[in-house]
Amino acid sequence: MKTLYIVRHAKSSWSYDSVQDIDRPLKERGINDAHLLSKFLASKIKRPDVFISSSANRALHTSVIFCENFSYPLSNLQIKRQLYSFSDGYLVKTVKALDDSFDSAIIFSHDHGINTFVNKFGSKPIAHVSTCGVIAIEFEEKHWKNIKKGTTTMVEFPKNHR
Repeated sequence: MKTLYIVRHAKSSWSYDSVQDIDRPLKERGINDAHLLSKFLASKIKRPDVFISSSANRALHTSVIFCENFSYPLSNLQIKRQLYSFSDGYLVKTVKALDDSFDSAIIFSHDHGINTFVNKFGSKPIAHVSTCGVIAIEFEEKHWKNIKKGTTTMVEFPKNHR
């Protein structure tokens, strides 16, 4: 069995006109939500085997907070520029390319790609994954490359923990 945790980056700031989208930072609320959700998850689940993040500042900062609260070494955090995409194509490719020695993975990415992915591969329709939302999907597969439809086992949003 393989377990995938998909995390939408925490709330980012639109306050900087001269900052490119990929460089947008987290708002204070985003930082707080990332700590809130990652501490909750760290108390409920076994630490995922691999952490992978989009290279966008907001996703990367979210993943660093999760690494901290899961005691996952930052030196092992994988950063993938191709996850800075707003379709599910690279997200699917990233998941299907995971090493089979990993039974679980947590991936930090972006809005539209995540929404499409969790509805295509999960068992529970989700209208919108909010910022810092975490969705877990379990797959009855031995190989990541073979994943198809899985079972959605967790849907957590910051608003439910404030």
